[in-house]
Amino acid sequence: MRYEQERAGIPPALRLLVAVFASALVWAAGVQADGADKDADIQETILRQIEAFANDDCEQAWAFASEGVKRRFGSSDVFVAMVREAYPAVHQATAIEFTERVPHGAFEIQVVRLQGPDGKRWDAYYRMVMSEGDWKVAGVRLHPAELGI
Repeated sequence: MRYEQERAGIPPALRLLVAVFASALVWAAGVQADGADKDADIQETILRQIEAFANDDCEQAWAFASEGVKRRFGSSDVFVAMVREAYPAVHQATAIEFTERVPHGAFEIQVVRLQGPDGKRWDAYYRMVMSEGDWKVAGVRLHPAELGI
C-alpha cells in the first residue's frame, strides 16, 4: 500500500521519462557489450594470425585470410612468403598494441601498433571482414608510427 501511495505522487510524465531512460541504459549496455565482443573477436583473429606467422605455420596464417586474399595469392606458401618479405613487422612482431577500431561500412579497420624485429615501430591498419560468422584479415597497410608509443 505504501508503494501505491508513493507512486501516486509521481506524475505520469516523469514515470514515462524514467522508464524510457532505464530502457536506454539497458540498450546502451547491450550495444557496448556487442562492441566489446567485436573488438575481442577482431583482436583475437589478428593475434592468432600473427602468432601463426611467428611459428611459420602457413596453413594457420592462411586460415585467417579473407577469400579475396586467398584468391589473390592462391596458396598459403605464396601468401606467407609475401608477408615474410614485404611485412617483416607483421611476420615477426616483437610488440603488439591495439589502438582503435573504426567501422567502415561492410568492414572494420583495426589499428595495431607493431614493433618489428629491427625495433622499428609501425601502425598497421588491418581491414577486417566478416565471413561465415568469423572475422578474416582482408588486407594490411603499414605506416611508420609516430615516436613515443
